[in-house]
Amino acid sequence: MSVFPKIFLRPEVENYLKEGFMNKEVVSALGKQEAERKFEALLNHLSHPPLFTTVRVNTHLASVQHVKSLLLDELQKFNGLSVPILQHPDLQDVLLIPVIGPRKSIKKQQCEAIVGAQCGQAVLRGAHVYVPGIVSASKFMKAGDIISVYSDIKGKCKKGAKEFDGTKIFLGNGISNLSRKEIFNGLPELKGIGITMTEPVYLSPSFDNVLPHYLFLQNLPSALVAHVLNPQPGEKILDLCAAPGGKATHIAALMHDQGDVIALDKIFNKVEKLKQNALFLGLNSIRAFCFDGTKAVKLDMIEDTEGAPPFLPESFDRILLDAPCSGMGQRPNMACTWTLKEVTSYQPLQRKLFTVAVQLLKPGGVLVYSTCTITLAENEEQVAWALTTFPCLQLQSQEPHIGGEGMMGTGLSCEQLKQLQRFDPSAVPLQETDIDSLREARTEDMMLLANKDCIGFFIAKFVKCKST
Repeated sequence: MSVFPKIFLRPEVENYLKEGFMNKEVVSALGKQEAERKFEALLNHLSHPPLFTTVRVNTHLASVQHVKSLLLDELQKFNGLSVPILQHPDLQDVLLIPVIGPRKSIKKQQCEAIVGAQCGQAVLRGAHVYVPGIVSASKFMKAGDIISVYSDIKGKCKKGAKEFDGTKIFLGNGISNLSRKEIFNGLPELKGIGITMTEPVYLSPSFDNVLPHYLFLQNLPSALVAHVLNPQPGEKILDLCAAPGGKATHIAALMHDQGDVIALDKIFNKVEKLKQNALFLGLNSIRAFCFDGTKAVKLDMIEDTEGAPPFLPESFDRILLDAPCSGMGQRPNMACTWTLKEVTSYQPLQRKLFTVAVQLLKPGGVLVYSTCTITLAENEEQVAWALTTFPCLQLQSQEPHIGGEGMMGTGLSCEQLKQLQRFDPSAVPLQETDIDSLREARTEDMMLLANKDCIGFFIAKFVKCKST
């Protein structure tokens, strides 16, 4: 059930995506009308949040059942919310909390606050509004006022404006913790919660400081990736583009913190955050470096650099390349202002990183490639390119396999497409969830929905058959 307009894209970007989703192979298999319907449904789904909030349990410090019990107590404190917490049957360390909404009976207030698009997306996933996210507020807004919160999805509202008549999307109501004057007085140190959301359109618990040592907020397909990689204790693993560390910490936990997990990222602040996350989760097997992954292999090196990058060829048992991408699968995303040049700029970088990963992987080693985007060029097209460019690689089936198969259009065989996992948010119709429907729902049906109604994502798994 659609409550928001479909994602706003530049016309050339929408046409580019449409060409990919309505390529000759797809149209031949589905028919033009069905292919077009599926594409429009996808654009609609992208502007809405997933049906479930997903958290991964840090099994290094506690059992899933213990954390689930603690989380039930925490949820009771959150608006007295009584919703089930589901343990994923195929991903045992993953818990799912149903999202209530869209709630259409919320009364809009005269007093308004406008927040930036990124802040608005966070609100739809359960966050409160932090001061830096507030762009505009009604001139008479005082601390303690009940106010309606809107998202400026196109970024047109001027900072500090007293009213805004542009495109804005209603996110719900909240209580202002500060007056308009306090918010816009120019003091940079104001960083706390500016508006506490009390009646969001989508009701989902805020995980800000909720069991921080035990839980990691992560989208379902992202939590699947480390399971597909299947790291074993004692192995040497490389996470080539690791920040903020969700997958690297998951890999370490699955290895029982026994082995060597090397995590690279080229942005210093993100690497520091990754180190903090590892420390917070009690994981000691992770070593994080601020380093450009495209330069991580040193072909003319004779000796190892004492575990720091660059590395000798064929020195890792398993490699994860969760590649930088256009991020077009993220939800909710009501507007993407990127140009076509920006959207299509990632494929060359992904290929550079992939080439490095192949060089660093031991014979018999496993390489997992993943993205959080929906484009054919960054996903199936990259797989077709990799299999042609690197005869030493063989595509592998994945366990667990909870996503859909790959999309046609790049010449991959039906068998190869079945070995891929593509998460297409439009695989199920948009749903409306309330407490009553949750009481009546079967666990099996909710799991089916959780596996399908998530972010757009892609996973491919390769094995290196021989030395290069």
